[in-house]
Amino acid sequence: MRIIGGTLKGRKFYPPADKWPTRPTTDYSKEGLYNILQNRIDFEETRMLDLFGGTGNQSFEAISRGCVDVTYVDKFRPAVRFVKKTAEEFDIANEITVITMDVKRFIKVKHEPWDYIFAGPPYPLPWLDQIPNLVFENKLLTDDGLFVLEHNPKHNFEDHPYFDSMRSYGQTKFSFFYT
Repeated sequence: MRIIGGTLKGRKFYPPADKWPTRPTTDYSKEGLYNILQNRIDFEETRMLDLFGGTGNQSFEAISRGCVDVTYVDKFRPAVRFVKKTAEEFDIANEITVITMDVKRFIKVKHEPWDYIFAGPPYPLPWLDQIPNLVFENKLLTDDGLFVLEHNPKHNFEDHPYFDSMRSYGQTKFSFFYT
C-alpha cells in the first residue's frame, strides 16, 4: 500500500494482512476518491473520523494531505497495533487518535462532530445499510460535513435523505452524504 499524495506521498506500508478481516481500499479507488475530496475539503481545517479503519490507509492519506486531527476506530487489535506502529514510523503519531472499539458502539457514544467521516466496513457486515442512519442520528457530522461510505454494488443509498452522489471504481462504490 502507498500514500498517493501530500507530505508522505510515495511512502509505502505493508500490513501483515494475510489473515486479517480487512479489505483495504485499492490505490486506484483511493486515488479517485481523493481527487474528488481535494476539491471539496480543506484538509488542513478538517477533523476526520475513519470508521472501520483497518490498515489505516484512509487515515494516513488524510494526514499526508494536511489533516492534523484524525480519529481512527477499529476493533481488530492486530490492525490497531499496526496503525500505531506505522504512525510512529511515519512520525505522525501526534496527528492520529487510535481507538480500539466496535464501530457500532463507538457511534453511539457522545462525541464532538467531525467535518469528514470515512467508513470502509467489511462488505458482508449485516448492518452496513444502517451506517448512514447511525451517523446522522448520532450527529457525528458538523454542519456542512461530508460522509463517505465505501461499499459494493449490492448496496444502494440513493433514497437516503442526505445522499448526494455515488462514484464507482470497479466493484468499489463510494456514496457521498452531506448534512
